[in-house]
Amino acid sequence: MLFGNKILTYTLSAALFISLVAFQPWLSKNKKEVSLDIMMNSLTSGHYNPKAIDDSLSKHIYHNFLQRMDYSKNLFTKIDLEQLKKYEFKIDDEINNATFDFFNLCCEIVDKRLKQERIANDIILKSPFDFYQKDSIETDPEKRQYAANETELNKIWALSLKYQTAIQLADLMERQRKAKEKNDTTVKQKPFVDLEKDARAKVLKNNTEYFTRIDRIDNADRFNIYLNTISSIFDPHTEFFPPKEKKNFDINMSGQLEGIGAQLQEKDGYIRVSSIVPGSASSRQGQLKAGHIILKVAQGADEPIDLEGMRLDNAVELIRGKKGTEVRLTVKDVDGRIFVIPIIRDVVLLEETYAQSAIISGKKDIGYIKLPVFYSDFNGGGKGRHSSEDVKKEIEKLKKENVSSIILDLRNNGGGSLQDAVDMAGLFISQGPIVQVKSRSSLPTVLQDFHPEIEYDGPVIVMVNYNSASASEILAAAMQDYKRAIIVGSPGTFGKGTVQRFLNLDDYLLVAFDSLKPLGSLKITFQKFYRINGGSTQLKGVTPDIIFPDVSTYVETGEKDMDFPIEWDEIAPANYTVSKMQYGMDKLKEKSAKRIAENNAFSTVQEKSLELKAQKNESVQSLNIDSFIKEKQEIEASNKKYEDIVAKEIAGFSIKNLTSDLKSVESDSTKMKRNKEWLKGLQKDIYLYETTNILGDLK
Repeated sequence: MLFGNKILTYTLSAALFISLVAFQPWLSKNKKEVSLDIMMNSLTSGHYNPKAIDDSLSKHIYHNFLQRMDYSKNLFTKIDLEQLKKYEFKIDDEINNATFDFFNLCCEIVDKRLKQERIANDIILKSPFDFYQKDSIETDPEKRQYAANETELNKIWALSLKYQTAIQLADLMERQRKAKEKNDTTVKQKPFVDLEKDARAKVLKNNTEYFTRIDRIDNADRFNIYLNTISSIFDPHTEFFPPKEKKNFDINMSGQLEGIGAQLQEKDGYIRVSSIVPGSASSRQGQLKAGHIILKVAQGADEPIDLEGMRLDNAVELIRGKKGTEVRLTVKDVDGRIFVIPIIRDVVLLEETYAQSAIISGKKDIGYIKLPVFYSDFNGGGKGRHSSEDVKKEIEKLKKENVSSIILDLRNNGGGSLQDAVDMAGLFISQGPIVQVKSRSSLPTVLQDFHPEIEYDGPVIVMVNYNSASASEILAAAMQDYKRAIIVGSPGTFGKGTVQRFLNLDDYLLVAFDSLKPLGSLKITFQKFYRINGGSTQLKGVTPDIIFPDVSTYVETGEKDMDFPIEWDEIAPANYTVSKMQYGMDKLKEKSAKRIAENNAFSTVQEKSLELKAQKNESVQSLNIDSFIKEKQEIEASNKKYEDIVAKEIAGFSIKNLTSDLKSVESDSTKMKRNKEWLKGLQKDIYLYETTNILGDLK
């Protein structure tokens, strides 16, 4: 995702602001009405490609909200849809009149169906399923039909529960079979009838927890979904964020938060500690452990609040807090002892978000940098980390290790800070344009690297895949246009060529409406970006110089496969000078293509991509247990075959930590474990292996 920054500024017009805060009829409006008013004014006035509030918009909102409320088509019946159908072309009128009849009726039906489903769930799971019948279930919601009536809906629920039970049963049978083969007496051998009963009990437990969580979703939560549905019709990346979700989004994009540094989960009606973040306040304090149940939370010496039955997000809000403040947790350990743990909150760094480097050993060592996201100090506090600065530090460390070249891995990097993408490109080139941005009614602006210094002038490869998006595509495109780096990976990247920024809806309220705060935020698309060669990455993405087979080749993954994407276009190119770096691309392509054709692992990747395509097309799953287990074993065998082939093909592929990182890695047992898993994963990466071979072909 991409956002505005100091270079990209945007404000609502004064006229719009006045219309939002000074319109007299607002005095009688409630929070829902005011939120909708501000959001719609923002969308129609500020969106890059605004839509008219008409019947066409109404139709899209109607169908998308129904899908969001019942994606699996196991709540609404055709009779329900007949009731709702009258609103298909009236939602635009409801928006203009600030009425919510469609929304309210949807919620009423969903609440009714969920209560019925919960009762049916308990009744159906009391009796054994016959897993030797030849029935089946359609696993693709897009291919399913809505139930004709409540009787048919009950049959759908029963089939769904049987499917869930089949999954659990197959796992239990497989575990028992493997234990028998290994003479493992710790796993008790049970007859089929007992295994089926255990499987149903597991499904009942899971679904009871699910319905408990669903019960805590109120109409305010659903209204947030409704606002999000409306905003998403403008384009896939325009979204409404309730305050809590905005806070979590900021955390993910910055890689840090203020709190105690414990990862929590909701289980069996309790808030449990799943892990402790290394180096965090909890880690340093030392008493809080994974497995502890948090019973109560107190802010310092204040009266503690009971967490039993509380939603996880609400519990997290109580436990998080400003650096330097105290939180007191009443916990129960695994032995049943209850005690209070005082913790002084601090900044928690989410290390998995940050740039990380390693060395690929060979005749000439190669530097490897993994960048999961283009993180930045989005809140402008000055204390946060910037991905461009961190990548620069990793490059400096790699240069001290005398690496011959550098691989920058942007696979599965969904983007983030546009400015950091610009600054990062500047690490590899002398000054010049990096990307062009354009608002809907203005000429393009060229964002440049103004620093003549080059941090690294050696050979560079940028790795991408279908999930490389936004800022990742900017960086890859700039490096490709300058011919500064070799781009390798999937046949194309995601294809997100739009820029978003956040508008805090609270900023457009008069003091008289403070009681309505907080309203939430709108992430709105207000610009598009273009390569320096003039082409947009919107829909088309970036085509690598050297293409690798990808298991997702036939899966719909990309901007072009999303609803309501903004169209592709192009503008005049910027003025730039191509790098003098000579890679001999034709020879590199030829040698890589030959290796890939002869590599059994890549052949298996192509086979698996066709398998996924077939699974998508043939989405009916048999519920006969013998067929079910056979299909499961075939998938596991295919995965095992691929892993064995990869291990054989890349035997001797060696990756290690930088000498300068060893002290930090070895300072904490959790860090050591994560680091070991990270290196192990890289050593099994056939794509990374072929990338090093390409660098080995350079003269």
